[in-house]
Amino acid sequence: MLSMKKVFVNPLVFVMLVALTSMACSSKYSGYDKTETGLYYKLFEVSKDTIKPKVGDWVSLTMRYTYKDSTLFDSRQSMGTPVRFQLPASDFKGDIYEGIQMMSAGDSADFIVSADSLFKKTFRQPTRPAFIDSNSIVHFYITLLTVDTPESMIKKEEEALKKYISDKKITIAPLPSGLYFLETVQGKGVKIDSGMWVKAHFKVSLIDGKEIFSSYDRGEPLQFEFGKRFDTPGFEEGISKMLKGGKSTLIVPSEIAFGEMGRGAMVPPYSSIIYEVEVLDVQSKAEHEKQQAAEKKAAQLKLETSKKQEGDMMKKYLAEKNITAKPTASGLIYVEKVKGTGTKAAAGKKVKVHYTGTLLDGTKFDSSRDRNEPFEFTLGQGQVIPGWDEGIGLMNVGGKATLVIPSSIGYKDRDMGSIPPYSTLVFDVELLDVK
Repeated sequence: MLSMKKVFVNPLVFVMLVALTSMACSSKYSGYDKTETGLYYKLFEVSKDTIKPKVGDWVSLTMRYTYKDSTLFDSRQSMGTPVRFQLPASDFKGDIYEGIQMMSAGDSADFIVSADSLFKKTFRQPTRPAFIDSNSIVHFYITLLTVDTPESMIKKEEEALKKYISDKKITIAPLPSGLYFLETVQGKGVKIDSGMWVKAHFKVSLIDGKEIFSSYDRGEPLQFEFGKRFDTPGFEEGISKMLKGGKSTLIVPSEIAFGEMGRGAMVPPYSSIIYEVEVLDVQSKAEHEKQQAAEKKAAQLKLETSKKQEGDMMKKYLAEKNITAKPTASGLIYVEKVKGTGTKAAAGKKVKVHYTGTLLDGTKFDSSRDRNEPFEFTLGQGQVIPGWDEGIGLMNVGGKATLVIPSSIGYKDRDMGSIPPYSTLVFDVELLDVK
């Protein structure tokens, strides 16, 4: 998606309150007026509001821009929410930002912008997209929804925070930084200091209660080195006052949170946020390094054990399944179930297959049949594991086979989540088509 400086592409609609003599009523674009800078526009709606945004103000708007008969971007369809950004200075005379500065909340308009300047100066593209002609134009259809100055947003935050403190009957005073630190469970142990490692669960929400993050939902706590930037200054100040086993609520104003820029769509600019924090463990740097070394050693030992056991596990599986087929030079065991009579698979051909994949203990990790969606790939191009390229290459359309694939031609020592390192894989495959 194209972006404009700090934000997405931007909408424009403006109301010209300049003497009629400063406007060119005639236009090479029928029905459009032109500003002195060369920006062509057509107003659809004009609100009664007279306040117009200036550079540095925050605006929200809906925007659609088109090239010829094609829509390049539509905020309603692409985002589902209005575009919101801090209005920057114009990139060139007659650009979209100039148009926005001429609008008031509630106005709607169509702006005509030079495609060459738009892509080069506003979108910062090294070259114009191939489908855009030189000396062509782009239409921006914009409805300006809101205009907020930084001062008004700061005031709104202060009022919202004051109401929150009152509604929650919080009586403690904020710290000099502005942080409200509410300890609900007192911890024990050493004070958290720079270089220590902290393991914590925390939930983050806006002051209106909207949750934006929760490590509880992720199912595992987060671990970080205290003293190195991990989250907001307010969060880090609060953590510094906690001990192992402690629980606290941190009320963090935007000045020590995400500030005037916010954090994408999740945290608007000038937003106070609430942390609910539980410190699970605190380690010194030496203790953490010792634990990391032990975990690394254990993981390595597990890998080595898995590697050693793979051969024995495969032998046991083949014996239990009465599989007597000899391995190929690569180690692949190919067991033909139904001989295909159609086109033979060959390198460079596109093949379509159905498959079910299991580990040696019968655990299913994937199946195209369960999805009712055959898998297609080009054979011999490394798009699949080597065991698949080799095994499918032995088949004809209509054929069915079992491929017993050792890790050496599978995923080797990689941990694939549902497939542990050094896992022999069993695939029941059916070749449906070859093109």
